Amino acid sequence: MEIKRKKLQGVKNILSFNRHFYVVGLIVLGIFNLCLFLLNASPIIQYTITIVFFIGLLMPLIISAYVYDFSGFYEFKWLKHIKLESKNVVLNINAGFDETSYILNRKLKPKSFRVYDFYDKYKHTEPAIKRARRLGLVYPNTKFVNSQKIQLEDNSVDAIFFISALHEIRQSEERIQFLKECKRVCKTNAKVVLVEHLRDLPNFLAFSIGFTHFFSKNTWVSDFNKAGFTLDNSLKFTRFMSILTFKK
Repeated sequence: MEIKRKKLQGVKNILSFNRHFYVVGLIVLGIFNLCLFLLNASPIIQYTITIVFFIGLLMPLIISAYVYDFSGFYEFKWLKHIKLESKNVVLNINAGFDETSYILNRKLKPKSFRVYDFYDKYKHTEPAIKRARRLGLVYPNTKFVNSQKIQLEDNSVDAIFFISALHEIRQSEERIQFLKECKRVCKTNAKVVLVEHLRDLPNFLAFSIGFTHFFSKNTWVSDFNKAGFTLDNSLKFTRFMSILTFKK
């Protein structure tokens, strides 16, 4: 059963998944201020550094609230820009944290809707994804899939969605192999929809060093090209979220 999102759910998720980032940030700030105090630095310098640090810590929460809680992202109105020729078989592939399958199934109403989880604890080791899995909602009959092999027949799928998930595969070779499997199971007119933050200026201003967790648009296009896909459409949902659609 679909669970309604709570107020500021996006912010709560960011705090839960990345609390190590905030703990380290506060520790670094404390050490910095202690050193400045011992060096008799000007109070203006201490205040300036403290303000800059707090902006760096708060900005990801502010942007996350904007994108995930107030922009209407989870209303999925952006789907109207994804022109699927057929919706008989739709896959939604995640990394164990799934806030989208219930909504996607309800919006698209495909004949067959399947959910796959590619998480491998030995390959995908970042702390944030481990915490996300513990908090995530599991869609009924979600199947675990190896990123090297999708247990489906050739040319059997009409659409594949990766919503804020594929960046968790950090190695380019693994991503490309996974995408080659997606190409194999996709029908001729199928589309793969990638929804991601990008490693670009707006996300740098929003997440500072955290933007390195994302990949650039050029990287995504290159990976998909190597797997046999071409970019079909590119659109922005706010300045911080990109929706890239690929076809065979």
